Amino acid sequence: MTERSSKRKKRDHDFSVIAHRVVQEATGETEPQQVEPEPPPEERHAAAVTLGRLGGKKGGPARAKKLSKKRRSEIAKKAAQARWGR
Repeated sequence: MTERSSKRKKRDHDFSVIAHRVVQEATGETEPQQVEPEPPPEERHAAAVTLGRLGGKKGGPARAKKLSKKRRSEIAKKAAQARWGR
């Protein structure tokens, strides 16, 4: 089974941690760390990609069918106000 991205070791984003690592590598205290690049989109699991698209294709039309005409109108007005009301 392939390793999920959420299970992979996350990179540090704290400036002080990164600076400390850079100083250690520059002074030779530790070896430089290699960061594994993310696989290109064509190498992702095809079934997961298909499943994700399937849900996305169903979701919008199913939600629109469930909403009443009045509620859809309210949502559209709110969206237009947010977009153009500034």
